[in-house]
Amino acid sequence: MATFAPATALAGEVSVASTVRLPDQTRSECPAAPLLVGALRRRGVTTEATPLHVRAAGPGDESSAFVATICGADGQLGLAASAVRGGALEHAARDAVVAALAACRPRTVLLASPRSFCAGVERAIEIVQRALDRYAAPVYVRKQIVHNSHVVADLERRGAVFVDELDQVPDGVTVVFSAHGVSPAVRAEADRRGLDVIDATCPLVSKVHAEARRFAARGDTVVFIGHAGHEEVEGTLGEAPDSMMLVETAEEAQRLQVADPEKVSYLTQTTLAVDATTEVVDALRARFPALAGPASDDICYATTNRQRAVSSVLADADLLLVVGSPNSSNSVRLVELAHRRGVPAYLIDDATDIDLAWLSDVDTVGLTAGASAPPLLVDQVVAALSGLGPIHVEERAVAEENIRFAVPEKVAHP
Repeated sequence: MATFAPATALAGEVSVASTVRLPDQTRSECPAAPLLVGALRRRGVTTEATPLHVRAAGPGDESSAFVATICGADGQLGLAASAVRGGALEHAARDAVVAALAACRPRTVLLASPRSFCAGVERAIEIVQRALDRYAAPVYVRKQIVHNSHVVADLERRGAVFVDELDQVPDGVTVVFSAHGVSPAVRAEADRRGLDVIDATCPLVSKVHAEARRFAARGDTVVFIGHAGHEEVEGTLGEAPDSMMLVETAEEAQRLQVADPEKVSYLTQTTLAVDATTEVVDALRARFPALAGPASDDICYATTNRQRAVSSVLADADLLLVVGSPNSSNSVRLVELAHRRGVPAYLIDDATDIDLAWLSDVDTVGLTAGASAPPLLVDQVVAALSGLGPIHVEERAVAEENIRFAVPEKVAHP
């Protein structure tokens, strides 16, 4: 399955090939290149962010290094690497290739569907893109527009400037509020400073804000179930800070003290795990029998659908990969769901985050993506896995999503 042959390489370099030109001048793609890039980085070797082209020379070329090639699907080369002979670099490169060899086998990939972008995320990204088209860069965005490093980096390249707070924004400029929402105090500061605000708050988050104001106005203690420090939680609590209390677990709910046990209501963050949230609500209801709640679930349709889709693949998967950034709440919840079902699961920003050791004994990989992760990243993971051997891809769909949210009038027209 693996062959080693001499190849030209510069001293001090480890090259990872996206394409190999063979001695007969034919070219072969190396789809598993991102996996090897990640393996090398985890071994302390710096590589190019974009895999390089490597020439596989014939046996008469004594100048040098080695090339390791692995056959993937359809007899194509799965990956190739070259490094100068001897020393730490060659040892690291060979070690990474050995790990790749151990991960080679035919596999099934179970794609959970729905996955990737939801309507709120698509709307938020579109708002920033339209703002960049309409206004001269820079366009400032308070917090990450959505919790995904690739989305943020792409918008930064186009001229978006992401800031933590409004005091980092010059007076009078255009600023976009992220999909997670903001508190009334942030809106008041923007008004005071004359900022031209474009609100990208997800409409489903805005619904929770409205419920918080309504429940607090009728005199309730509003228990908000969510994760401390998350932007959505901070924004929602800011709607009625004197009337709201944050609870994260069922244990906290059981110990909760309120002024009037007969006037308690609850709301939830939109990106929570459905089963874990049910436990907290049940604990609240046991403690406060008169507990009131929203007319419809606050956990959004996209979060629920992605959790249902993951559940549909876990029974048959040896491993679950969730594409999403570490600060993406709904992505983290998918990993936790798998762990509660006894299935190993890992959160990855992209294919380079996959540890080849995870795959060594795995025949069936479940694959999904959080609501803020671009679909292209999932495609890249599938392609990378195909470089380790033939794969069979099977879609497991539990729902079809066709919701779309309109953008604000301010950026609705060119």
